[in-house]
Amino acid sequence: MGFNHIKVDRERGRVSAPELRLVVLAGAMLGLAYAGLGGTAVATSPQPAASRSFALCGFGARIDCVVDGDTFWLGGEKIRIADIDTPETHPPRCAEEAALGARATRRLQALLNAGPFAMQAADRDQDRYGRKLRIVVRDGRSLGDTLVAEGLARQYKGRRLAWCA
Repeated sequence: MGFNHIKVDRERGRVSAPELRLVVLAGAMLGLAYAGLGGTAVATSPQPAASRSFALCGFGARIDCVVDGDTFWLGGEKIRIADIDTPETHPPRCAEEAALGARATRRLQALLNAGPFAMQAADRDQDRYGRKLRIVVRDGRSLGDTLVAEGLARQYKGRRLAWCA
């Protein structure tokens, strides 16, 4: 369907409501597509991340919560931080991995709650588990880089490596 089918009330100079919705939706989709091409912030929810409070995920609805050191839910959508790998917590393979994974999880929660952040597209939109792959950035720096610098994560190199000796 092209835009040459839009009905305009020429007497009042207005576009009818259904057609106006179509134009607005098409514009929003084009804007998101343009943002995705440039690797800039990708909108994942209508509410800005800055106004959200992240809890640790538990049982029940997962809206805005942290699963582990590299996975969280934002607006009901599961996000995997694409540029890092953190220790497993579900289940950990050893006591050291469990302790480091718990620290990484709490630190990611603190970082997400510390203020506004943006998400950039990764090389793929989602992983094999259906999680959105994003690089989470604040003030031009990846939150993943912060976790790596603090010894709670390592750069993701295309596959997970063992955390246990």
